[in-house]
Amino acid sequence: MKFLEKYLVEFDVDVSSPEEAIRAAGKLLAEKGLVEGNYVEAMVQSYHKNGPYFVLAPQIALPHARPEDGVKEASVSFLRLTNPIVFGSAANDPVKLIFALGASSSNEHIEILQKLMTLLSNQDNVKKLMEITSYYELEQILGGIKL
Repeated sequence: MKFLEKYLVEFDVDVSSPEEAIRAAGKLLAEKGLVEGNYVEAMVQSYHKNGPYFVLAPQIALPHARPEDGVKEASVSFLRLTNPIVFGSAANDPVKLIFALGASSSNEHIEILQKLMTLLSNQDNVKKLMEITSYYELEQILGGIKL
């Protein structure tokens, strides 16, 4: 499992739509061969079909698609947007933190979500994610929690 590795993290990404945000986060997974290119488009299509159900908390989105859409290895990328984007979630818009998920089985999906929830359930961690400027700082946050 590749969970927020250095090459899967980008800060201050400038996008102007939910689709661009999803594609930017998915591209990090696709460029490393963790998902197929069509998986990224499947995430966008899932958003179009099902709405912003993956905007799970204030300012946080976890876009994903089905394993059969092209997941090669369980993985999570992270983008922090320069400017928050409205996804259409009345409760949790606008979104600034995007974690793109790729899981090839239900068990992996659950394991990834548990790791993310451990990270994001602490408001101090979320606040830090909004402010950090380097991967080193992200490592400090991840090192401080039991994943």
